[in-house]
This record gives sequence, C-alpha cells and structure tokens, in this order.
Amino acid sequence: MSEIIERARALRKVIEQMAENLTEEEAVNNVELFPEWIPDGHEYEANKLVRYNGVLYKTISAHTSQPDWTPDVAVSLYARVLAGQEGTPIGVWEQPDSTNGYKKGNKVHYPTMDDPVYESLIDNNVWSPEAYPQGWQEVTE
Repeated sequence: MSEIIERARALRKVIEQMAENLTEEEAVNNVELFPEWIPDGHEYEANKLVRYNGVLYKTISAHTSQPDWTPDVAVSLYARVLAGQEGTPIGVWEQPDSTNGYKKGNKVHYPTMDDPVYESLIDNNVWSPEAYPQGWQEVTE
C-alpha cells in the first residue's frame, strides 16, 4: 500500500508541473490540478497559480507563506482569478480587489448570466458597468 501512495505522490508532482502549461481558461476550469496552498514556510514565486478552498489564486509577489496569510485574506500577496479574467470563460461580474481588477478586453455578464456582456475598456477596472459606464462597453458574445 505504501508503494501505491508514494507513486500517487510522485504522479501528483508531475500533474502540477504539467498544469503550469495549461492556458488560463483551462487552468480555471481545472482548479484541482494546481497545488493546494501550503500554509507554513513554503517559498512562492510571483505569478504562480495556487488552489485554496477550491478557488484559483495567482501570487502577486514572491514570498514565504505563513498560516495567517491565506490567499483569501492576504490580498497583497494573492489575487483571486475571477470569471472573465486570465482567459477564463465569460462569467458574472464580481467585485474585484485592488490587486485583481479587470483588464482591458476582459468580458463579463452584468449583473447576471442572463444579462448583456460587457467588455472592459481599461486595465485595473474595479468598477461595475453600472458604477463606471465609461470603463465598459456592451458587446455581443
């Protein structure tokens, strides 16, 4: 049994290495392929994808993890990848943090999936199409 577990661990490392070559859309649709966030003393490089509570985050800067610096609260270290970002499928607009605003060209439905698609006209767009209409343009999918 221990041989099977060791083999599974070795395969997991290969899977995580190969996941780095996925497109961003593939990454968001296959979050489970990415390494789970390690809370204590792990060295993270900038711009790496990590999984935390089933959600995909991108590291903003290189750092050493600490238990209280979880990706969902340490917004200076991690940015949650939102629908419509990083090549992900068009989803419903979500309020981004200052570190993960929508980029020019990102597309989202607003306010629900049944509503029109809007494309961001600016980088680091943290406003909704309603709050800052000048930052968005309605488009057809």
